[in-house]
Amino acid sequence: MSQVDASTGPGPAIGVRPGSFRAWLLACRPATLTAALAPVMVGTAVAYASGGMRIGPALSALVGAMLIQIATNFANDVFDHEKGADTHERLGPTRAVQAGLLTARQVRLGLLVTIALSVPFGIHLALVGGWPIVAIGVVSILSGVAYTGGPYPLGYHGLGDVFVFVFFGLVAVCGTAFVQLGHVPPLAWAAAVPVGALATAVLVVNNVRDRDTDVVAGKRTLAVRLGRRAGVIEYGMLLAAAYAVPIALAVHDDRRWTLLTLATFPRALRLLRTLATTDGRPLNECLAGTAKLLLAYALLLSLGLAAPT
Repeated sequence: MSQVDASTGPGPAIGVRPGSFRAWLLACRPATLTAALAPVMVGTAVAYASGGMRIGPALSALVGAMLIQIATNFANDVFDHEKGADTHERLGPTRAVQAGLLTARQVRLGLLVTIALSVPFGIHLALVGGWPIVAIGVVSILSGVAYTGGPYPLGYHGLGDVFVFVFFGLVAVCGTAFVQLGHVPPLAWAAAVPVGALATAVLVVNNVRDRDTDVVAGKRTLAVRLGRRAGVIEYGMLLAAAYAVPIALAVHDDRRWTLLTLATFPRALRLLRTLATTDGRPLNECLAGTAKLLLAYALLLSLGLAAPT
C-alpha cells in the first residue's frame, strides 16, 4: 500500500489490458494524489497569509510532490507483491503487479522514470530554497521507496503512521511555505498538524482493513501490533487533533475563518462510526471517504488561512 492509499473498488480491474495506459493509470493510483495536493495547498495558503506567496515555487512543489507520490505508489506495488502483502486475498483495490497488469520490471522502470521527471522541479525548488530543499527531496524519495522496500521497510515495522504524519504533514506543508517565504513561520507548523493527522487517518483505515492479511505477510502495522480497537482509537485521536487546531487558531491567533473546517466535522464523525462498526472490504468506502475528507478540510483550511484576520 502507498502510505495514503485512497483508491476504491476491490477485485480485478475488469477490461484493463496488461501493459495498457489504463494499467499504468491504475498503478499511479490517482486517488492518492489528494494527499500530495492537500499539504501544498495549505502551505501556499500559509505563504499568502504571511505576505509572500510565489506561484512558481508553489507549482513546482505541487508537481514534485505528485511525482514523488506516484513513485512511492510504484514502489509499494512492487514490494508489497514481492513480500506477500498483496495476494489474491487482497481486500483493497487492484494492484497492477499482483493482478498481472504490469510486470515488476516494468513498474521498477516506471519508478525510476518518475523520479527522473521530478528532478527538474526539485532543481527549481533548490535554486529557490537552497540546500534544505535538496535534503528534503532526497530524503522524501528514499523514504518513499523505503516505506515498503529495502532492508528495513518502514511500513512493515509499524512506522508508517509516523512517516505519513511527518512527510505529508510537517515536511510538505512547512517545505511548501519555506520555498515561497524563505523561512517557516509558526503558522505553517500549526497548519501542518491537521493535514498530517488526516493523511495518517487514511493509512489507519487501510491498516485496520488489512490487518489479517498483513499478519500473514509479516507486516507489523500498529493495527496488527495493537489490534483493531486501538486502530479505531487512533483514528479518533487523529480527527480530534485535526479539529482542535482551527479552534486554537481562532482563539489564540484571531484566525476565525479557519473554523470553516468545522463544516466537515459531521462527515468525520460518520467515518469514525463506520470504521468502528465495519470490517473487511466495505472499509474501502471509509478509506475513500477519509481521503475526500482530507481534501475538503485542506481546501477549507486554506481559505480560512488566506482570509483577512
